[in-house]
Amino acid sequence: MSLSGARKLEFPAGPVPDWIGDRPMHCRAVCALASLLCLTGCGRTAAPAAPGAPGRHQHHPPHGGVPVVLGDELFHLELVLDRPAGRLQAYVLDDEMEDFVRSEARSFEIDAAGPGAPRRVVMDAVANPETGETVGDTSLFEGRSGWLRGAATFDAVIPRITVRGETFTNVRFNYPKGNDTDD
Repeated sequence: MSLSGARKLEFPAGPVPDWIGDRPMHCRAVCALASLLCLTGCGRTAAPAAPGAPGRHQHHPPHGGVPVVLGDELFHLELVLDRPAGRLQAYVLDDEMEDFVRSEARSFEIDAAGPGAPRRVVMDAVANPETGETVGDTSLFEGRSGWLRGAATFDAVIPRITVRGETFTNVRFNYPKGNDTDD
């Protein structure tokens, strides 16, 4: 089935059989379309880096809090301070700060240094019946202390926290800067 006036393609083994018809043209069109799709990718574009600067890996805490990296970006804590209430919340998140990660910890401590004497906040696991989270299987921890009401900035350390079997020790950070050097 060749088109009238079209010349038959010659292959090393001889002319193209009539049953192939114009399929070589169809194959070229499919290959061109596939190449175009490969070149355009999935439509996501990376934020352009400043001229001469390397690209930066950034995290965006979902609650507008302060990012604290655990390990080599294995997990993150997002610290959210409610100063009027003297309450500090810590959300355990994945390496990209996109998904909540449940921790088996029942509590952990934050030792803070600021104006005056060193202070400690005990961060207790918070159960949430709506998500099925329980103490010992939760992504939210909360601590309260009167000194947090006046805390605009402080340096702190988490002596020890365990997330999914990984124990992290002496995690240092500044509030409100965090410790994520990529941002």
